[in-house]
Amino acid sequence: MKAIYTFGNGHAEGGADMKLLLGGKGANLAEMNLIGVPVPPGFTITTEVCTLYNEQGRSEVVKLIKGDVEKAIAHIEKLTEKKFNDPSNPLLVSVRSGAPVSMPGMMDTVLNLGINDEVVETLAAKSGNPRFAWDSYRRFVQMYGDVVLGMKPQNKTDIDPFEEIMEKVKAEKGVNLDTELEVEDLKKLVVLFKQAVKKSTGKDFPVNAWDQLWGAIYAVFDSWNNERAILYRQMNRIPEEYGTAVNVQAMAYGNMGNNSATGVCFSRDAATGENLFNGEYLINAQGEDVVAGVRTPQQIMIEGSRRWAKLQGISEEERAAKYPSLEESMPECAAQLVDIQQRLEDHYKDMQDMEFTIENGKLWLLQTRNGKRTGAAMVKIAMDLLREGVIDEKTVLKRMEPEKLDELLHPVFDKSAVKNAKVIAKGLPASPGAATGHIVFFADDAEDWAKRNKK
Repeated sequence: MKAIYTFGNGHAEGGADMKLLLGGKGANLAEMNLIGVPVPPGFTITTEVCTLYNEQGRSEVVKLIKGDVEKAIAHIEKLTEKKFNDPSNPLLVSVRSGAPVSMPGMMDTVLNLGINDEVVETLAAKSGNPRFAWDSYRRFVQMYGDVVLGMKPQNKTDIDPFEEIMEKVKAEKGVNLDTELEVEDLKKLVVLFKQAVKKSTGKDFPVNAWDQLWGAIYAVFDSWNNERAILYRQMNRIPEEYGTAVNVQAMAYGNMGNNSATGVCFSRDAATGENLFNGEYLINAQGEDVVAGVRTPQQIMIEGSRRWAKLQGISEEERAAKYPSLEESMPECAAQLVDIQQRLEDHYKDMQDMEFTIENGKLWLLQTRNGKRTGAAMVKIAMDLLREGVIDEKTVLKRMEPEKLDELLHPVFDKSAVKNAKVIAKGLPASPGAATGHIVFFADDAEDWAKRNKK
């Protein structure tokens, strides 16, 4: 059994037709390499290994794939000219889960894996940017503690220990944003975060890169059988035997300064289906920052940025000064991203949902997949692609999901009434149509209210 498939530098052992084996993410990472899209080198541990992990246990799987994992890391080392678990020339990696079908409940991403007290000093010296190095370190301890060591809040009453520490340090410093913290503040956070790990787990935070990597691999496989993932599979009739793959990639850093960024984008509007490339990004950021709500993300295209500003009641002068689009702040990267998103949509013949990172002005794609969309967007995108000659009528029909068609029958607000309505709050819609009633902020509260027939 081949347990690991490598990719990088325009070559890949897998491809888009191997989703059951490599997971959606791994198959698309391989495919992007094959069509010349810039992707950080890495490897995918197959879904078959996850099945063996659940059947035979951790120790048997380690015996089976340990040598293959070491060879795959050597493959990344060769392409990046860096060394894993080597403080003098450190290779850091990201670890992501990737099931054959997209599903919630799987392990969140871990970034900057391989960093420790020695490596952070090397990163600071080699980059000439101590703030980047210590910011990467505190992010890693926080992510690893949350998703690998089980310190992430499980319900509405739990408090994230890392967020609590972060808020306290920011309050003491008198700042609001993470980006306003200085090197000494970040060093303090790393110490406090490690103390929180020791208090919660009874163990010191792992410093050896191999120990960190195996811990993350175990966590990905374990997440396949967490409660949320199991419930989602049952609701959507996803076979339990699918399993999840593990994707390990060389890091691309979006937090190296004002010439670095991270973002998400769609080749068409996922809400309306409009043929408009759109998305959001943050300068000097990493990972989940764009969707975490800590800072206001900015739009990728000028058109999207102006539409956003209009909705927010922000003048063009203020928008351009405070919230410039990627087209304005990094025009070369934006132009490259526009070209790549079109190539990916043409290749997959469907609307794409992409993640990217810009490191010191170099663009890297981290993921692409067929984007989720509303019922209205589903119909419009399929019909537009038909008219453009990209797909045929049979494909249009195959892309019509019955549950999504139901969305088109939901009540909606009258457009003229919306214009005259008094807005009291704004948020992201969680379901189609219009609704009235009490607002619930936690899923377990909604479940409880439903049981009690509370409207």
